[in-house]
Amino acid sequence: MKDLAANAGKFQDPFVTATGETRASVALTNPQTLWFNTGTLCNIECANCYIESSPTNDRLVYITAAEVTDYLDQLEDRNWGVREIAFTGGEPFMNPEMIEMTEAALARGYEVLILTNAMLPMMRKTMREGLLRLHAAYGDKLTLRISVDHWSEKLHDEERGKGSFAKTLQGMAWLRDNGIRMAVAGRTVWGDTDAESREGYARLYAEHGFQIDAFNQGETVLFPEMDERAEVPEITTACWGILNKSPDDVMCASSRMVVKRRGAEKPAVLACTLLPYSPEFELGETLAEAEGAVQLNHPHCAKFCVLGGASCSA
Repeated sequence: MKDLAANAGKFQDPFVTATGETRASVALTNPQTLWFNTGTLCNIECANCYIESSPTNDRLVYITAAEVTDYLDQLEDRNWGVREIAFTGGEPFMNPEMIEMTEAALARGYEVLILTNAMLPMMRKTMREGLLRLHAAYGDKLTLRISVDHWSEKLHDEERGKGSFAKTLQGMAWLRDNGIRMAVAGRTVWGDTDAESREGYARLYAEHGFQIDAFNQGETVLFPEMDERAEVPEITTACWGILNKSPDDVMCASSRMVVKRRGAEKPAVLACTLLPYSPEFELGETLAEAEGAVQLNHPHCAKFCVLGGASCSA
């Protein structure tokens, strides 16, 4: 890791880089996913959680089913053409209205993705009953993406706490036994190659009978480490041609995220799922206000999205 001075002078002006070049921006050209952060409270506290979720962090409070429904109405009014509603946290199943919010989206025909650690909050009786009912009604329109940071118990527990791997596998076994569709989110922080990681996950899935494809990047998503202290280049308008990459491929071309800040009267719409605490990426309270272009003025924009090519969506 670099020290905090690694990017000194960079990412200051939203329109111009430190070298005076025009900063790249990304337009909302093909909205496919609307994310909802259900709240930052979580049943565990991970060593390197980008959103600092924990049993005590409520900087983002529980969003309600009524608020989610309002944004679903806005989606129809704005005709965004979104195919997927996704829920992240914190731990989404900490939110008491998680099943109601999920059903609101499924009932309108959207695919729904829920990011979860599959531990105790998901395994509460009311949540399991709700998931079974939704699965019976909507089948594979519902997917749960399980956080399995590494395919080995040792390294997963190094990040999430002793015993967390076993508890997550118990939750996954329940989902497997009830035919609920799963995907997995892992991390690349330990230096495994992509091939090594996927081979490890393939062995894990085979051992437990999980119907998840380790070699499908939509079913086993491997995220690069998000370290704001790492030195990264700023993305200029010239980078698209140099990298042979289209701005349409970057996550903020196809998604937005709704959050509810502690003390706020209404939720807000953010440009990115990765930057919930950066005020410059807050676009307004409505989807109409969130239709503008996003200036790539953060290290995550470069390392995670443009150079890393990662996306939170499938």
